[in-house]
Amino acid sequence: MPKNTNQKLKLLYLQKLLLERTDEQHSLTMEEILAGLRSYGIEAERKSIYDDLEALRLYGIEVERRGRQYAVLDRTFQLPELKLLVDAVQSSKFITHKKSAELIEKVERLASQYEAQALQRQVYVANRIKTMNESIYYNVDTIHNAISAGSQITYQYFEWTPDREKRPRHNGKRYQVSPWALTWDDENYYMIGYDSQAGGIRHYRVDKMLDIRLTGEKRDGQAQFERFDMAVYSKKMFGMFSGEEELVRLQFCNHLAGVVIDRFGADISILRTDSAHFAVTVRAAISPQFFSWLFGFGDEVEILSPASVIVQYQEQLQRVLASYRSNT
Repeated sequence: MPKNTNQKLKLLYLQKLLLERTDEQHSLTMEEILAGLRSYGIEAERKSIYDDLEALRLYGIEVERRGRQYAVLDRTFQLPELKLLVDAVQSSKFITHKKSAELIEKVERLASQYEAQALQRQVYVANRIKTMNESIYYNVDTIHNAISAGSQITYQYFEWTPDREKRPRHNGKRYQVSPWALTWDDENYYMIGYDSQAGGIRHYRVDKMLDIRLTGEKRDGQAQFERFDMAVYSKKMFGMFSGEEELVRLQFCNHLAGVVIDRFGADISILRTDSAHFAVTVRAAISPQFFSWLFGFGDEVEILSPASVIVQYQEQLQRVLASYRSNT
C-alpha cells in the first residue's frame, strides 16, 4: 500500500496509544490499535504493527500480549508511586493552587487515562492553605544556578501587610548572601546561606525573596559548610526561627516518648528520671516558637536546665498572662 505522510510517526503514535489506553486492567485489540492509528491519519497493516510492537520491546517498553490483546504493564512509575507524588504536590504549602494543578496534570500523563482518573480523585483530598507567591519556582531555579556556579546572590526580602500587600523589608534593601543549600522544612522552602556581614549561617524563606540576582562573586562560608549538618540544623530550629543556641535538659511524661523521638530523632539519648518521666538533653535555638512547642504539652514537660532558659520561659508566660489580665 502507498505510504502516506504520517507513516514516519506511526511508531510514536502506537507508543502513545499503548501508554494512554492500556494498563494492568485495560488492553487493546489489534482492531482497536488500527482504529486508533486511523484517528491520527495513519493507515497501517497488521504485519507492520507486529514489527512495531517488537521494536517497542527492543526499545524497552514492555508490551505484553494477552491472547489477542496488547497492553503496557511495566512503567517508569507505578500507580501507588504517582499517587504519592500527587499527594506531595497537593499537600505542599509552598506550591500555589495554580501550579499544583499544572504539576498534577503533568503527573497524570505518566499514567494511562484510566489510572489518571484515580489520580484526579486524589486532588480533592483537602482544601489546604497555599502560598500566594507564584515566583517561588523561578526563585528555586535561580538559587540552584547560583549554588552550581558558586556565586553569591543579592535579593530583596518582603513581608505581608494586613492589606495582603508585599512590603520589602528595610525600605527595599538588597541582601547579599552566599547560598549553599535548599531545604523543605515546616511546609516551607528555605535557602541556607552564609551571611558574610553577620558572620554566620542564616536561612531565608524562598517564597519571600524578590528579584534574585547572581553577583558573580565567589561564595563565602565554605569552611562553615564543610562541617554543616542539615539534619542537626533543622532539629534545633523550631518553625525555622533563629535564636541563641543552648543545651536544654527537658523532662517529659513517659507517653510523650514518641513525640520527642519524632522531633529529635531515634538516636536521641533518653534517660528515665522516675517511673513516670524521662529526660533528654537537646540543642535548641531558644525562641518564642520553641517555648510555644513546649507549652503545647502543658504540665507534662518541664525545663530542668539551664536556669537562664527557665527564666526566659517564665517571662514569656508572664507576658502572655499579663496581656489577658489587662483586658479583664
